[in-house]
Amino acid sequence: MKHPVSRVPYVSYDPTRRLLLTPEDNEAPARVARLRELGIGSSPLPAFDDFARKLAKTTDTPYAMVNFIDERRQYFAGLYAPDMDRAVELGPAPPSGRPGRVMARDHGYCPHVVVRRKALVLEDVCDYPRFAGNPVVDEIGIRSYMGAPLIDRTGMTLGTVCVVDLEPRPWGREGLATIKGLAAELVEKIHQMEQEQLQREQQPDAS
Repeated sequence: MKHPVSRVPYVSYDPTRRLLLTPEDNEAPARVARLRELGIGSSPLPAFDDFARKLAKTTDTPYAMVNFIDERRQYFAGLYAPDMDRAVELGPAPPSGRPGRVMARDHGYCPHVVVRRKALVLEDVCDYPRFAGNPVVDEIGIRSYMGAPLIDRTGMTLGTVCVVDLEPRPWGREGLATIKGLAAELVEKIHQMEQEQLQREQQPDAS
């Protein structure tokens, strides 16, 4: 009796380094169009910075992000980091040399959340060979991660909300429920922002 072969369509392997799993993201072009329609994903927004702060405080974590992903990069439209009551820049600097909010698609775990369309909880990333080799482990020191997808009314996965820590964290079922609930809350906020923008566009010119 033959057993079915398990296929992992998005595995890439670089024998000079280590096993890397970079998800193929066939939805990316449509997502970029939807994000452009919403007017998000290319610049920081105070509402998303505020939500990142809420993520961090609710989960008691040092780093939190509202993350939108295109074909080549991740963009943190909302950021929060420890000991700062404001968003800070995280990730590699852009070509201008100034701090930026950009991270490559092969860094971190949010691309997996987007492709899976499911929340991902890693209490200790080092317990998972497919995730332990990610560059953020060595470059940033991330040891735990929890993220959930932002799936809007069109069915499109826009990005994620996520929190990370530099120490292992026992997130448990409560943590999973929390991050999923916060993701749903932000999706509703995005829809409200969209409706407000439509109403402004439909208003007659006062001039």
